[in-house]
Amino acid sequence: MTLRQIDRILQQAKELGTIRWIYFEGGEPFLYHAILHRGARMAAQKRFQVGVVSNAYWATESEDALEWLRPFAGLIQDLSLSCDIYHGDEESNRRVRNARWAAEKLRIPLAAISIAQPGATRVAPVSGQLPAGESPVVYRGRAVEKLAPRAAGGDWSEFTSCPCEDLRNPGRVHVDPFGNVHICQGISIGNLFRKSLKTICAEYDPDAHPVTGPILEGGPAALARRYDLPHADTYADACHLCYAMRASLRSRFPEILTPDGMFGVFEESR
Repeated sequence: MTLRQIDRILQQAKELGTIRWIYFEGGEPFLYHAILHRGARMAAQKRFQVGVVSNAYWATESEDALEWLRPFAGLIQDLSLSCDIYHGDEESNRRVRNARWAAEKLRIPLAAISIAQPGATRVAPVSGQLPAGESPVVYRGRAVEKLAPRAAGGDWSEFTSCPCEDLRNPGRVHVDPFGNVHICQGISIGNLFRKSLKTICAEYDPDAHPVTGPILEGGPAALARRYDLPHADTYADACHLCYAMRASLRSRFPEILTPDGMFGVFEESR
Protein backbone atom coordinates (compact mmCIF):
# COMPACT_ATOMS: atom_id res chain seq x y z
CA MET A 1 0.00 0.00 0.00
CA THR A 2 1.07 3.57 -0.59
CA LEU A 3 0.87 6.24 2.09
CA ARG A 4 -1.93 7.90 0.14
CA GLN A 5 -3.90 4.65 0.15
CA ILE A 6 -3.28 4.10 3.85
CA ASP A 7 -4.48 7.62 4.65
CA ARG A 8 -7.61 7.08 2.57
CA ILE A 9 -8.38 3.80 4.32
CA LEU A 10 -7.80 5.27 7.78
CA GLN A 11 -10.01 8.27 7.02
CA GLN A 12 -12.84 5.99 5.92
CA ALA A 13 -12.37 3.81 9.01
CA LYS A 14 -12.62 6.95 11.16
CA GLU A 15 -15.77 8.10 9.38
CA LEU A 16 -17.39 4.71 9.95
CA GLY A 17 -17.09 5.35 13.67
CA THR A 18 -17.13 1.76 14.93
CA ILE A 19 -13.54 0.66 14.30
CA ARG A 20 -11.15 0.71 17.26
CA TRP A 21 -8.17 -1.33 16.04
CA ILE A 22 -6.05 -1.08 12.89
CA TYR A 23 -3.71 -4.01 12.17
CA PHE A 24 -0.91 -3.98 9.62
CA GLU A 25 -0.54 -7.53 8.35
CA GLY A 26 0.92 -9.26 5.32
CA GLY A 27 2.64 -11.11 3.90
CA GLU A 28 5.27 -9.37 5.95
CA PRO A 29 4.68 -5.68 6.68
CA PHE A 30 8.24 -5.07 7.96
CA LEU A 31 9.46 -5.49 4.36
CA TYR A 32 8.17 -1.90 3.97
CA HIS A 33 9.56 -0.61 7.26
CA ALA A 34 9.40 3.12 6.56
CA ILE A 35 5.85 2.94 5.19
CA LEU A 36 4.77 0.65 8.03
CA HIS A 37 6.12 3.10 10.61
CA ARG A 38 4.49 6.11 8.98
CA GLY A 39 1.22 4.19 8.55
CA ALA A 40 1.23 3.19 12.22
CA ARG A 41 1.82 6.84 13.20
CA MET A 42 -1.04 7.95 10.96
CA ALA A 43 -3.35 5.40 12.59
CA ALA A 44 -2.28 6.43 16.09
CA GLN A 45 -2.82 10.11 15.27
CA LYS A 46 -6.40 9.23 14.38
CA ARG A 47 -6.66 7.62 17.84
CA PHE A 48 -6.87 4.02 16.68
CA GLN A 49 -5.19 1.28 18.63
CA VAL A 50 -2.53 -0.21 16.39
CA GLY A 51 -1.22 -3.75 15.94
CA VAL A 52 1.39 -5.32 13.66
CA VAL A 53 1.74 -8.98 12.66
CA SER A 54 5.22 -10.22 11.69
CA ASN A 55 7.37 -13.34 11.34
CA ALA A 56 10.40 -11.48 12.84
CA TYR A 57 12.64 -12.13 9.83
CA TRP A 58 14.37 -8.86 10.70
CA ALA A 59 15.48 -9.91 14.21
CA THR A 60 18.77 -11.48 13.12
CA GLU A 61 20.42 -10.36 16.39
CA SER A 62 18.89 -9.00 19.56
CA GLU A 63 20.52 -5.58 19.13
CA ASP A 64 19.32 -5.41 15.52
CA ALA A 65 15.80 -6.28 16.65
CA LEU A 66 15.97 -3.43 19.13
CA GLU A 67 16.70 -0.94 16.34
CA TRP A 68 14.00 -2.32 14.06
CA LEU A 69 11.41 -1.99 16.82
CA ARG A 70 12.57 1.23 18.48
CA PRO A 71 10.43 3.51 16.24
CA PHE A 72 7.32 1.56 17.30
CA ALA A 73 7.83 1.96 21.06
CA GLY A 74 4.82 3.77 22.53
CA LEU A 75 3.15 3.71 19.12
CA ILE A 76 1.63 0.23 18.81
CA GLN A 77 -0.45 -1.72 21.31
CA ASP A 78 0.25 -5.19 19.93
CA LEU A 79 3.12 -6.92 18.14
CA SER A 80 1.98 -10.42 17.13
CA LEU A 81 4.80 -12.77 16.11
CA SER A 82 4.29 -15.95 14.09
CA CYS A 83 6.08 -18.74 15.91
CA ASP A 84 5.43 -22.22 14.51
CA ILE A 85 6.82 -24.77 12.07
CA TYR A 86 4.95 -23.18 9.15
CA HIS A 87 6.87 -19.91 9.41
CA GLY A 88 10.38 -21.32 9.52
CA ASP A 89 12.92 -23.46 11.30
CA GLU A 90 15.03 -23.17 14.43
CA GLU A 91 16.71 -20.08 12.98
CA SER A 92 13.31 -18.42 12.69
CA ASN A 93 12.50 -19.34 16.27
CA ARG A 94 15.77 -17.71 17.35
CA ARG A 95 14.72 -14.53 15.57
CA VAL A 96 11.37 -14.59 17.33
CA ARG A 97 13.23 -14.85 20.64
CA ASN A 98 15.36 -11.84 19.66
CA ALA A 99 12.24 -9.88 18.72
CA ARG A 100 10.58 -10.85 22.00
CA TRP A 101 13.61 -9.65 23.97
CA ALA A 102 13.62 -6.33 22.10
CA ALA A 103 9.87 -5.81 22.48
CA GLU A 104 10.11 -6.42 26.23
CA LYS A 105 13.00 -3.94 26.48
CA LEU A 106 10.92 -1.33 24.65
CA ARG A 107 7.73 -2.25 26.54
CA ILE A 108 5.87 -3.08 23.36
CA PRO A 109 2.94 -5.43 24.14
CA LEU A 110 3.64 -8.81 22.60
CA ALA A 111 1.61 -11.82 21.47
CA ALA A 112 2.51 -15.09 19.74
CA ILE A 113 0.65 -16.74 16.87
CA SER A 114 1.17 -20.49 16.81
CA ILE A 115 -0.65 -22.83 14.43
CA ALA A 116 -0.98 -26.46 15.45
CA GLN A 117 -0.24 -29.35 13.11
CA PRO A 118 -3.09 -30.90 11.10
CA GLY A 119 -5.32 -33.21 13.09
CA ALA A 120 -4.38 -31.82 16.50
CA THR A 121 -7.49 -32.67 18.53
CA ARG A 122 -6.58 -30.60 21.58
CA VAL A 123 -6.97 -27.34 19.65
CA ALA A 124 -10.36 -25.64 19.94
CA PRO A 125 -11.96 -23.94 16.91
CA VAL A 126 -11.26 -20.23 16.61
CA SER A 127 -13.62 -17.49 15.53
CA GLY A 128 -12.25 -14.03 14.81
CA GLN A 129 -8.93 -12.78 16.19
CA LEU A 130 -6.54 -15.56 17.21
CA PRO A 131 -6.26 -16.10 20.98
CA ALA A 132 -3.14 -16.91 22.99
CA GLY A 133 -1.82 -20.45 22.59
CA GLU A 134 -2.17 -22.78 19.64
CA SER A 135 -4.82 -22.31 16.97
CA PRO A 136 -5.98 -24.83 14.37
CA VAL A 137 -4.94 -24.80 10.72
CA VAL A 138 -7.45 -23.02 8.50
CA TYR A 139 -7.47 -24.81 5.16
CA ARG A 140 -7.50 -22.09 2.55
CA GLY A 141 -4.83 -20.67 0.28
CA ARG A 142 -1.44 -22.38 0.59
CA ALA A 143 -2.68 -24.63 3.40
CA VAL A 144 -4.97 -26.42 0.96
CA GLU A 145 -2.05 -27.53 -1.20
CA LYS A 146 0.51 -28.09 1.57
CA LEU A 147 -1.47 -29.38 4.54
CA ALA A 148 -4.94 -30.59 3.57
CA PRO A 149 -3.68 -34.07 2.53
CA ARG A 150 -2.43 -34.57 6.11
CA ALA A 151 -5.84 -33.92 7.69
CA ALA A 152 -8.30 -36.74 8.39
CA GLY A 153 -11.10 -34.89 6.65
CA GLY A 154 -14.85 -35.21 6.85
CA ASP A 155 -17.93 -35.71 4.69
CA TRP A 156 -18.53 -32.56 2.62
CA SER A 157 -22.25 -32.57 3.43
CA GLU A 158 -21.55 -32.18 7.16
CA PHE A 159 -19.93 -28.75 6.78
CA THR A 160 -23.12 -26.78 7.34
CA SER A 161 -21.81 -23.64 9.05
CA CYS A 162 -18.90 -21.22 8.98
CA PRO A 163 -16.73 -21.85 12.07
CA CYS A 164 -14.35 -18.90 11.67
CA GLU A 165 -16.21 -15.68 10.83
CA ASP A 166 -19.40 -13.96 11.89
CA LEU A 167 -20.64 -13.18 8.41
CA ARG A 168 -23.85 -11.51 9.59
CA ASN A 169 -22.36 -9.19 12.22
CA PRO A 170 -18.63 -9.01 11.49
CA GLY A 171 -16.30 -7.72 14.17
CA ARG A 172 -13.53 -7.07 11.65
CA VAL A 173 -12.79 -6.76 7.94
CA HIS A 174 -9.57 -7.03 5.93
CA VAL A 175 -8.52 -4.50 3.28
CA ASP A 176 -6.07 -5.46 0.53
CA PRO A 177 -3.83 -3.10 -1.50
CA PHE A 178 -6.42 -2.99 -4.28
CA GLY A 179 -9.08 -1.60 -1.91
CA ASN A 180 -11.18 -4.76 -1.62
CA VAL A 181 -12.95 -5.10 1.72
CA HIS A 182 -12.91 -8.76 2.77
CA ILE A 183 -15.42 -10.09 5.24
CA CYS A 184 -13.34 -13.27 5.07
CA GLN A 185 -10.12 -13.45 3.07
CA GLY A 186 -11.18 -13.87 -0.55
CA ILE A 187 -14.82 -12.75 -0.08
CA SER A 188 -15.16 -9.06 -0.92
CA ILE A 189 -18.19 -6.98 0.06
CA GLY A 190 -17.03 -3.92 -1.88
CA ASN A 191 -14.08 -1.77 -2.86
CA LEU A 192 -13.39 1.32 -0.77
CA PHE A 193 -11.41 2.98 -3.54
CA ARG A 194 -14.67 3.05 -5.52
CA LYS A 195 -17.23 3.45 -2.73
CA SER A 196 -16.85 4.60 0.88
CA LEU A 197 -16.41 2.04 3.64
CA LYS A 198 -19.42 3.56 5.38
CA THR A 199 -21.58 2.95 2.31
CA ILE A 200 -20.19 -0.55 1.80
CA CYS A 201 -21.10 -1.52 5.36
CA ALA A 202 -24.54 0.10 5.14
CA GLU A 203 -25.34 -1.69 1.89
CA TYR A 204 -24.00 -5.09 2.92
CA ASP A 205 -26.89 -7.54 3.07
CA PRO A 206 -25.39 -10.84 4.27
CA ASP A 207 -28.38 -12.98 3.32
CA ALA A 208 -28.69 -11.49 -0.18
CA HIS A 209 -24.95 -11.63 -0.89
CA PRO A 210 -24.35 -14.38 -3.49
CA VAL A 211 -21.58 -15.99 -1.44
CA THR A 212 -22.29 -15.24 2.22
CA GLY A 213 -26.03 -15.87 1.75
CA PRO A 214 -25.72 -19.59 1.00
CA ILE A 215 -23.03 -20.01 3.66
CA LEU A 216 -25.30 -18.45 6.29
CA GLU A 217 -28.14 -20.67 5.12
CA GLY A 218 -26.23 -23.94 5.39
CA GLY A 219 -22.48 -23.49 5.41
CA PRO A 220 -20.07 -24.32 2.60
CA ALA A 221 -22.17 -27.38 1.77
CA ALA A 222 -25.07 -25.07 0.90
CA LEU A 223 -22.74 -23.02 -1.30
CA ALA A 224 -21.93 -26.18 -3.26
CA ARG A 225 -25.61 -27.08 -3.55
CA ARG A 226 -26.81 -23.56 -4.46
CA TYR A 227 -24.57 -23.43 -7.52
CA ASP A 228 -24.53 -27.17 -8.25
CA LEU A 229 -20.74 -27.32 -8.02
CA PRO A 230 -18.68 -30.48 -8.48
CA HIS A 231 -16.94 -31.51 -5.28
CA ALA A 232 -14.97 -34.29 -3.63
CA ASP A 233 -16.48 -36.58 -1.01
CA THR A 234 -14.26 -35.37 1.84
CA TYR A 235 -12.51 -32.14 2.82
CA ALA A 236 -10.09 -31.22 5.58
CA ASP A 237 -12.58 -28.84 7.19
CA ALA A 238 -15.35 -26.37 6.39
CA CYS A 239 -12.87 -23.73 5.22
CA HIS A 240 -11.32 -26.21 2.79
CA LEU A 241 -14.70 -26.95 1.18
CA CYS A 242 -15.60 -23.25 1.16
CA TYR A 243 -12.29 -22.28 -0.45
CA ALA A 244 -12.64 -24.96 -3.13
CA MET A 245 -16.21 -23.94 -3.97
CA ARG A 246 -15.29 -20.27 -4.11
CA ALA A 247 -12.37 -21.02 -6.43
CA SER A 248 -14.86 -22.75 -8.74
CA LEU A 249 -17.14 -19.69 -8.68
CA ARG A 250 -14.55 -17.02 -9.46
CA SER A 251 -15.49 -16.60 -13.11
CA ARG A 252 -19.12 -16.05 -12.07
CA PHE A 253 -18.35 -13.51 -9.31
CA PRO A 254 -15.00 -11.90 -10.19
CA GLU A 255 -15.66 -8.70 -8.20
CA ILE A 256 -16.51 -10.69 -5.06
CA LEU A 257 -14.06 -13.59 -5.15
CA THR A 258 -10.96 -11.48 -5.45
CA PRO A 259 -8.05 -10.72 -5.76
CA ASP A 260 -6.25 -13.39 -7.77
CA GLY A 261 -3.52 -13.80 -5.17
CA MET A 262 -6.03 -15.02 -2.59
CA PHE A 263 -6.63 -17.99 -4.88
CA GLY A 264 -3.04 -18.73 -5.81
CA VAL A 265 -2.93 -16.73 -9.04
CA PHE A 266 -0.12 -14.16 -8.93
CA GLU A 267 0.69 -13.16 -12.51
CA GLU A 268 -1.96 -10.45 -12.96
CA SER A 269 -3.63 -9.93 -9.58
CA ARG A 270 -6.29 -7.23 -9.54
